[in-house]
Amino acid sequence: MKLTTNTQVSVDGVMQANGGRNERLDPGMERGGWARPLFDSEALAFVGQFYQRADAFLFGRRTYDLFAGYWGAFDAPVDPIRHALNTQPKYVVSNTLTDPQWPDTTVLSGDVAAAIRELKAKPGGELQVHGSGLLTRWLLENDLVDEINLLVCPVVVGQGTRLFPDVGSDIALDLVDSRAFPKGITLQVYRPAGRPQYAT
Repeated sequence: MKLTTNTQVSVDGVMQANGGRNERLDPGMERGGWARPLFDSEALAFVGQFYQRADAFLFGRRTYDLFAGYWGAFDAPVDPIRHALNTQPKYVVSNTLTDPQWPDTTVLSGDVAAAIRELKAKPGGELQVHGSGLLTRWLLENDLVDEINLLVCPVVVGQGTRLFPDVGSDIALDLVDSRAFPKGITLQVYRPAGRPQYAT
């Protein structure tokens, strides 16, 4: 399977609280919900189609808890995101979760890199990561990502956790696809391409 990531980010790279404000989950984050008003019908359709391409999902613990609490209990059988998430296998990286309540969930712990390589070696289309910023960065650092999908929202949030930290790994990217949606969201699809070249 190809490991693909899908992340909504602001122009200044923020990914935290894109869907809404929640003081319990994002204490001190006053600017949550910055992405939702920018999603038009075309962008929403793309997201739904993206989820339907998945043969399995991989989550960090925090995103897993968010998704399980919402999509795992969401009662709308015709929703493409809910359908994909509730009918495909789910994997969550965690050293503390022992009894996942969301059906068809497997916990990955210990040698996570080896476990993910085994998943990638299985036949199928895509092993998808949605959100899960810490996990996405770790996957990139360990050369486990095949494709990065960024949905860049036309807003500067000015607060919140960014997808990439101030100091981290350097990675060259090949742009393989891009498109713009009517309300200004742009999709950028990249493939990691080793280390960048630097001018002397």
